[in-house]
Amino acid sequence: MKWDFFSEIGRKLIHMTILAVIAFYVLVNNRFGQQTALLMITALLVIFLALEYFRLEIGWKMPFFSRFIRPKEEHRMYGVIYFLSGTIICLAVFDFPIAIAALLMTTFGDTAAALAGKRYGTSLIFRNKTLVGFVAGLLVNLAVGIAVSLAYSLNIYIPIMMAIAATFTETLLDEMDDNLIIPIFAGFAGQLLKLLF
Repeated sequence: MKWDFFSEIGRKLIHMTILAVIAFYVLVNNRFGQQTALLMITALLVIFLALEYFRLEIGWKMPFFSRFIRPKEEHRMYGVIYFLSGTIICLAVFDFPIAIAALLMTTFGDTAAALAGKRYGTSLIFRNKTLVGFVAGLLVNLAVGIAVSLAYSLNIYIPIMMAIAATFTETLLDEMDDNLIIPIFAGFAGQLLKLLF
């Protein structure tokens, strides 16, 4: 399967479903509490793990999702497993505004970096990462950070450092799954800064 720009768009659209997961978490959390909300997202993770079992262990081809699996993911777990795991960790460990900022940076910053880098990037800065992708990711991460800062009265330095952490983490990763590592690193940086200041 040839991986191209349009496959990347489809993959990133699937990543946008994290917005629905966050909205679902907020609704359940407000009505039934955090433990129930986290349990519901964990149930979603269990469903995807079961699907991955059938795909990886049994060899079942998922009709729709198989088009968006990168060649390097054909024989290992799909990114949604890591993203849901990162979402659960962020929502369980970090303050809500920091968790939201980390997850949105992972969603939108990574999307901007990948699409801009694949479409317009020519100057490589690290492995297959381009300068255009780096700048696009950083700008989007900063915009997300500022929006979260304004919405939750969060000290502006916290999301700025989170944006930098998210962008550098995304840039330096190639083999490890950024859907898990970006939100955890960005969230950890933000939570640590909040504790220090």
